[in-house]
Amino acid sequence: MALSRWYRPNRRPTMRITGKHINYYHICHRKLWLFHHGISFQQTHDNVADGTLLHQTAYPQRAQRYREIQIEGIKIDFYDPHERVVHEIKRSTKMEEASVAQLQFYLLTLERHGVDGPTGLLEYPKIRRVKKVVLTDADRGAIVEWEIAIEQLVTQETCPPVINKPFCKNCSYYDFCYSGE
Repeated sequence: MALSRWYRPNRRPTMRITGKHINYYHICHRKLWLFHHGISFQQTHDNVADGTLLHQTAYPQRAQRYREIQIEGIKIDFYDPHERVVHEIKRSTKMEEASVAQLQFYLLTLERHGVDGPTGLLEYPKIRRVKKVVLTDADRGAIVEWEIAIEQLVTQETCPPVINKPFCKNCSYYDFCYSGE
């Protein structure tokens, strides 16, 4: 694969971007900005606790078969180095676009570190669904653009406005965003 087709080092952001940055970028720019600035309410939110429990109990044999790896500030919990497959567990398909983007970011990060042709599996154990995720040249270019947009967004002095979407009611930032109403 020719890196020069999609990877332009001078266009990469200067800050460290994680999978959560990518995920939140696709869900809510306000959530992304607050998260990046260290404002978090996840430790007290029921949905986060449920997701953590699901992650720990859905596939108990995984810890023995797969590896946890950390690269450039991202943490991939379940990676099969023999098949080059990243397994990402999610509670539901409601935010699937953001979940796919996050997994694609992990795949690109692995490629940037010399892993040839990694793929991903987005797994929803509660509904017994698995979605295969691959990385195309178009995806690689889009991810570089996301990284640049994220850096521009989080370095703004002011927090983006509330988006007021139906899914906001289930967000750990809900009380923070709507406390003045």
